[in-house]
Amino acid sequence: MLKGGRLLERLPLCGDRPGIAYSGTVLLCLIAFLLRYIALTALPIGYPYVSFFPAVTVATFLFGWRCGVLASVLCWFAAWFFFTPPFDTVKFSTELVLPFLFYTLVVAIDITLVRWMQLANRRLAEERERSRQLAERSETLFRELQHRISNNLQVVAGLLALQRRNVGDEKAKAALDEAARRISLVGRIHRHLHDPSGEQLRLGQFLRQLSADLIDTNGRPGISCTVEGDETIMLQADEAVPVALIVVEAISNAIEHGFAHRTWGVIAVDVSRNTKAIELTVTDNGEGLWEGFDLATHQSLGLRLTQMLARQLGGEFILTGTAGGTMAKLILPR
Repeated sequence: MLKGGRLLERLPLCGDRPGIAYSGTVLLCLIAFLLRYIALTALPIGYPYVSFFPAVTVATFLFGWRCGVLASVLCWFAAWFFFTPPFDTVKFSTELVLPFLFYTLVVAIDITLVRWMQLANRRLAEERERSRQLAERSETLFRELQHRISNNLQVVAGLLALQRRNVGDEKAKAALDEAARRISLVGRIHRHLHDPSGEQLRLGQFLRQLSADLIDTNGRPGISCTVEGDETIMLQADEAVPVALIVVEAISNAIEHGFAHRTWGVIAVDVSRNTKAIELTVTDNGEGLWEGFDLATHQSLGLRLTQMLARQLGGEFILTGTAGGTMAKLILPR
C-alpha cells in the first residue's frame, strides 16, 4: 500500500492483512442481510437481491476483487436461501435462472469496473511518486549545478587576483581587481538563484539577502543597508542577475565613493510600483556626486555596464545627487 497517498489511491485496503479484509467483507454481507430482512414486509416478493448489490460493490471497493467475489457468493446464497420463495429451503427451478444470471452479470460488471478503477488509481499514484522523486532529483542536481557554478566563478576570481601580483601597471591591476570583483559578485548572486522550477522571485527578499551579503563582503560593519517597499513585487528568474548587478553597482558606489572618508553610513533600498513601472531606488547619506557630474558622459565601466543592463531589461537607470547624498534609480516597465 502506498504511503501518504489519497484514500482512493490507497485502495484496496488491508492488502497485507487479508484476515481483516475478509472479516470486513463478511460484516458487510451481514449488514446487507439485516437490511433485507428488515425490509421483508415492505418489499414485494421478487426482489431478493436488492440490498446485496451495494454490499458486493462496497466490499470490492474497500478490500479488492477477491473480497468482492466472496461477497457476491455469500450474498447470492443469502438471497437464494432466505428471500426466494419457498423461504428457508433449498430450491431449484427454471424460474430462478434468469434472476441468477442478472445478478451474476451485475456483480461481475461492478467488480470489473471497480478493479479497473483501482488499477488506474494505483498507476496514477505510482506515476506521481516517480514524478516526485524525479523532481527531487532535478532540484538536487540544480542546486549542485548552481553551487558548482558559484564555486567555479570564485575560483576564476581568485586566479585573477593571483595574476594581479605579476602585473606592474597600476591601471592593469585596477582592471584585474574590478574583473575579479565582478566575477565574484556574479558567483554570489548565483547562490541566491536556487529555484529549479524557474518561478518568480520575491524582489524584496532577494535584494535583502543580496545587500546583506554585499555589506558583509566589503567588511564595512559601520554601514547599514535596509530594504523596504512592496513585498508583493515578483521578479522573473532571468531578470534577477541584471537587476542584482545594477543594485550591487549602486550599493558598491555608495560604499566606495559616498563613504570613502567615513566609517559609518546608511544605505536605503526602496521598491515600489505604479500603474506603468516598478521603481527600485538606492539612496545614501554619503558625500554625494561632484559638481558637473553627467551620467551620459561618465567613463566608469561600472556605470556604463549598469546603463546597458537597464536597457537590456527595457528600463532606465538614473543617478542623481540629493541634498544629503546620492540617489540611484532603476525604472522597469511592468
